[in-house]
Amino acid sequence: MDFSRSMSYGDYLGLEQILSAQHPRSPDHNEMLFIVQHQTSELWIKLMLHELQAVRRHIRADDLQPAFKMLARVARIMDQLVHAWDVLATMTPPEYSAIRPYLASSSGFQSFQYRELEFILGNKNPAMLAVHEAVPEQHALLQQELQAPSIYDEAIRLLARSGLKAAIAPERLAADPTWPTVHDDSVLAAWLEVYRDPEQHWALYELAEKLVDMETAFRFWRFRHVSTVERIIGFKTGTGGTAGVSYLRKMLDVVLFPELFALRTAL
Repeated sequence: MDFSRSMSYGDYLGLEQILSAQHPRSPDHNEMLFIVQHQTSELWIKLMLHELQAVRRHIRADDLQPAFKMLARVARIMDQLVHAWDVLATMTPPEYSAIRPYLASSSGFQSFQYRELEFILGNKNPAMLAVHEAVPEQHALLQQELQAPSIYDEAIRLLARSGLKAAIAPERLAADPTWPTVHDDSVLAAWLEVYRDPEQHWALYELAEKLVDMETAFRFWRFRHVSTVERIIGFKTGTGGTAGVSYLRKMLDVVLFPELFALRTAL
């Protein structure tokens, strides 16, 4: 029962640092919920980034089996984050109003990890780097991710070298990686070839379905976000100066892997 000379559970997990990282600024009881909700979300996002960076490396190396497991894990993490909104939704408008003045201009909009997640999934926007200029290390990391191929870019490059009859347009393969993914007819044609003969192209077919699973989970996560925010603050302006619910609703229209959803209509 004596662990004084060996690594303990708390030592391994760094619990002293984690459990002492909550510093409510208001006298209100409910601020602890608000802090823990967002801190745990950032930890889950950190794990998603860890998995997605490995997914990108495996796709680049034509090593898809490990990537399938990682993509499935990311989708389940997003499911976890969907249900986390159930907990925050127990905060009522008066309870949030009691802590809001203490948040100043801090906002989830400023999460550099969430921005990195958007970038690696292909929803890129160079203008968003300005939000992170105050922290050079974060700005440099996001600049690097902005200029790197997204996971979907790597999937399309894999399609191009897979011997499909439908050739990917050279301009799509050479597209500027700093801009968001846009629909390309040649990519749609390639995915249609995969889906019309899945047994012949099973690995690509499974990759596509894993990507669709992940984007679907991401859409649910975004939807629960906007629904929870509307429930708690209505249409007030966000603390970081965004349009709040109106801004979040626009994000619901973002499609990360456009051809994978367009092919459902075309089949």
